[in-house]
Amino acid sequence: MNLRIGIGFDSHEFQEGKPLILGGVRIEFPKGLKGHSDGDALLHAITDALLGALGEPDIGELFPDKDPRWKDADSKVFLLEALRRMEQRGYRIVNLDCVIVADQPRISPYKESIRKSLSELLRVPQESISIKGKSREGFCMDDGLACLCTILLIYEG
Repeated sequence: MNLRIGIGFDSHEFQEGKPLILGGVRIEFPKGLKGHSDGDALLHAITDALLGALGEPDIGELFPDKDPRWKDADSKVFLLEALRRMEQRGYRIVNLDCVIVADQPRISPYKESIRKSLSELLRVPQESISIKGKSREGFCMDDGLACLCTILLIYEG
């Protein structure tokens, strides 16, 4: 059995005038995430976890933030490219575990919507996806959020 594990991390500060999107789901909050693309830090972390498990270049190498093609891009584009590379190499996702670190907004009301969105994007059962919201409890009190994801892949040839 050929298993591969990847870890992805991303963080962004909040920005006025932008919608907040996490895992492809719009979150009701007065600020979005600052970034060259749509700023979906959760999809960015998942993309990097996938790419890392495959030993591929990271999201910044494949989609540089200095490249105007990716300005305001939907982060699903990045994830779909990572999935294409995964499938091309004969792997599939076993499970995904994600932590969203933020004091605001509260993640718990959106967990199931995010799991459903990710299940559809990744083509895996919702039971294979874990989403957890954690507060910073005084640590690194910047105005933003961070996401950390671990993914397990299995080779199916």
